[in-house]
Amino acid sequence: MEYNDILYEKNNGIATIVINRQERYNAFTAVTLEEMHDALRDAWMDKTVGVVVLTGKGDKAFCTGGDQKTKSGEGYGKGRAAFELLDAHDQVLHMIRSIPKPVIAMVNGYAIGGGNVLQVVCDLTIASDNARFGQAGPRVGSFDAGYGTVYLARIVGEKKAREIWYLCRQYSAKEALEMGLVNKVVPQPQLRQEVDEWCREILEKSPYSLSYLKASFNADTDHVNGINVMSKRALELYYKTDESHEGVDAFLEKRPPDFNRFRK
Repeated sequence: MEYNDILYEKNNGIATIVINRQERYNAFTAVTLEEMHDALRDAWMDKTVGVVVLTGKGDKAFCTGGDQKTKSGEGYGKGRAAFELLDAHDQVLHMIRSIPKPVIAMVNGYAIGGGNVLQVVCDLTIASDNARFGQAGPRVGSFDAGYGTVYLARIVGEKKAREIWYLCRQYSAKEALEMGLVNKVVPQPQLRQEVDEWCREILEKSPYSLSYLKASFNADTDHVNGINVMSKRALELYYKTDESHEGVDAFLEKRPPDFNRFRK
């Protein structure tokens, strides 16, 4: 596959996938996700690859979720992709969890919405000190009732996960480290070096052992996959409602949303 939205390279056992949409703060489209899925599949098949790094181009954003400018009254389109965005996102999440190799999220800048969910499902997360984390669903007329909630709660605890979703606040790298959302925070100029060091340590370990350990860690939350699929189907219906439209319109018009009329 020819890549337009991502950069993909393999070097010394490390496969690196870079979301290459800086002008949109690395927000993804269905095409972006399809390319990411293809790259993950290639990294899975390549026996010389022992670890995968997922990141975003530049220092402003890791990923800010679905590109709101591609969303219409019927939800996100699929453009040139074979699948619509929600299905494509679900497939990427499943691939990150299923690939029998550790996946490290290298977070530079914003990891918001669907972008935060991406880093949540990665095996490890290393962040620069300029990273910002958070969810935006209830603010923009969306939600993620699968891995983005259930698995997030396993990581940071029920109370904190509910706070993250209900209030839609943003959290600094330091706060993310304190709540267990990331594994390590380093100064921005040292981020790539730190990730490479973690990769080298992983590559010194038995690949067979690592694959079984990953499967074992996943076993406890594999049931979430079914919930995740139902969440996507529900979200497709919700995107057609006036309530969801208000969230998107407010975001694009850069104004606070008015959801009060939907409580009457």
